[in-house]
Amino acid sequence: MQRIMAGTLIGLAVVGAGCVKRSVNRETAVAINAAPITKETGATVRNAIMGAAANGPAATTITKQMDKQAQELAFELPGALVQRLGGGIVVTLPESMMFAQESDELTAASRDNLRRLATSFEQYPNTRIMIVGHTDTEGGTDKNQSLSERRAQSLAAFLEQIGVNRARMTAIGRGDAEPIATNDTDAGRQWNRRVEVAIYADEATRFGSR
Repeated sequence: MQRIMAGTLIGLAVVGAGCVKRSVNRETAVAINAAPITKETGATVRNAIMGAAANGPAATTITKQMDKQAQELAFELPGALVQRLGGGIVVTLPESMMFAQESDELTAASRDNLRRLATSFEQYPNTRIMIVGHTDTEGGTDKNQSLSERRAQSLAAFLEQIGVNRARMTAIGRGDAEPIATNDTDAGRQWNRRVEVAIYADEATRFGSR
């Protein structure tokens, strides 16, 4: 998997968690923060993308599109982690980029970021979008599940409001079930409080009916 980061990821809380490495993704040098992540993504977005794999000429076309879209998103969404996975993209939006802690109300700054995301969706209309909310383990499983669902629905509702076709989107919450970092440290919990957006080709594109 390629990881592409533009700007500061999750803010100063993770800067001390590790050194900053340099990596080259095709023509572009990008910074990758070596924060305490043990898994690249949650299983839900990973399974959605892997389940939407294409073969033959369609796969080649999709790969080129996803490479291009991922590069664009990395620069349009400072603070987000943009990862290429199989035939799709995962955009990880940390809590601090979207919500106040324990809130499902989008901040003013988050709306600007979501407008940029919506522009990308408009530019590439042949994709499906899965929005998955995640939390840390603080507060209890039931509360976390509810919060993660409400956050995913908040993103989907706003994207629909600004023109993204709701039929393209699936919004679900996974609570604290899919951590990507330890819940034993502040830095790890900050990584786990996130929304993951999976982007993958729709059926018509995968099966060559476009």
